[in-house]
Amino acid sequence: MTKASGTVYVCQHCGHQERKWVGKCPDCGEWNSLVEERARPTAAGAKGAAARGGFRLREVKPIQYGEIESQDDARVSSGIAEFDRVLGGGVVPGSLVLIGGEPGIGKSTLIIQVADKLSAQGVRVLYVSGEESERQIKMRGERLNIEAANLYLLPETNLELIFDEIERNEPGVIIVDSIQTVFSSKIESAPGSVSQVREVAGQFLMLAKNRTIPVFLIGHVTKEGNIAGPKALEHIVDTVLYFEGERHYNHRIIRAVKNRFGAANEVGIFEMTGAGLVPVANPSEMFLSERPQGVAGSVVTACMEGTRPVLVEIQALVSDSKYGTGRRMAQGFDANRMALLIAMLEKRVGLHLIGDDVFLNVAGGLEIDEPAADLGVVASIASSFKNKAIDPHTAVFGEVGLTGEVRGAMQAQVRAKETQALGFKKLIMPASNTTGLERLLGLRVVGVRSVEEALDELF
Repeated sequence: MTKASGTVYVCQHCGHQERKWVGKCPDCGEWNSLVEERARPTAAGAKGAAARGGFRLREVKPIQYGEIESQDDARVSSGIAEFDRVLGGGVVPGSLVLIGGEPGIGKSTLIIQVADKLSAQGVRVLYVSGEESERQIKMRGERLNIEAANLYLLPETNLELIFDEIERNEPGVIIVDSIQTVFSSKIESAPGSVSQVREVAGQFLMLAKNRTIPVFLIGHVTKEGNIAGPKALEHIVDTVLYFEGERHYNHRIIRAVKNRFGAANEVGIFEMTGAGLVPVANPSEMFLSERPQGVAGSVVTACMEGTRPVLVEIQALVSDSKYGTGRRMAQGFDANRMALLIAMLEKRVGLHLIGDDVFLNVAGGLEIDEPAADLGVVASIASSFKNKAIDPHTAVFGEVGLTGEVRGAMQAQVRAKETQALGFKKLIMPASNTTGLERLLGLRVVGVRSVEEALDELF
């Protein structure tokens, strides 16, 4: 018996398609990831909203560039300042936003708080729930003291039925929780598969652009931390937001990995409380609230998270190893980058660390991936090795090269002003960035050109 011509095998990891089953995906290398899927064509002459993709298509004609209205003033505030910051200043009409994160980290909690704030502004919000019943959502809303007079709950997973309800209800904002549970009856594959996720995301994209309705999609993540489904899902949407944060900490970080309407890598910081997610006005003060005083191996460095300066504490512990080669472990910082900096300290500064265990930790559970934190890492390791404490009123930042030079960092003035605002007395930074920073009252700015100069200034 021959197979139907529309049958393909699709990799559930990367979306690669094959005409026959293979054990290993030729594209991404995953084993046993190809699943048989078959698209069913829509019947000719079908009528109704579902047959047209769930909504009426408007006629599209070329528009002269100068006649297009600006969207800068069209943003709508979500009512939560930190969420607006991550979105680039507010919710853009017609935008498709994907929110991902680990189970239980607070995605549904945040989105129902946003729905409540938008509802209070008179916006009709349609909350499509594919995982929870309306009573479960009601229980969460009562726990968060949410009124939401203009919030409508729709426990449905069929895409065509959802679009029929959108046609009748005409909401101003649509929330889908989650996109992996929604399926189209035109695709003969299980919900959450590559074909279903692509089809559902594509239909919601057309809906958002044709109706200029902002749509929020909540997505599951895999064990690797990526959005479940193909990477093409992230290419379809306008904005991708990731929830970050450890379960052992109260704070949650929302990071904009992609944003067509604002700065990428922007972050919003929240604190998880009994009343839901509360925005943190001063994250630097929160991260430094439990910093020890007069302890070797601790230093404060000024980092940039998007357009926001954040001061964090870097801790290092250098101890004698019982074996010939020391261990290298880092939490919140790239371990390979730390190994390069340790080798630089061995060669350029003369610190004999090859036989010592070196452990590095960014306090507070924050992940740092920018080069300007190099000087903080070097200073904390040297402080623990020498067993000499760094002045608690001193902060550092700067990129370190393999020859021991301290290179300039971007947005140095913003970092310096944040350091001054938190009451620090001295800031050690690259000499190339010190121009124009001499007028900061109460803050002594020291420019250094090498790691040796920085360590001499610190100790």
